Amino acid sequence: LARAGKVKSATPKVEKQEKQKSPKGRARKRLIYTRRFVNVTLTGGKRKV
Repeated sequence: LARAGKVKSATPKVEKQEKQKSPKGRARKRLIYTRRFVNVTLTGGKRKV
């Protein structure tokens, strides 16, 4: 147990970046729908975006 947390303490601290807020509610459902079903191209029976 002496080596517990060795990696986390060794990694340099990076500040969280500001990013666009993700849509909530209906808008998010719409985003997920388009990601799953609209931009889909079938290649050899496998689903690919």
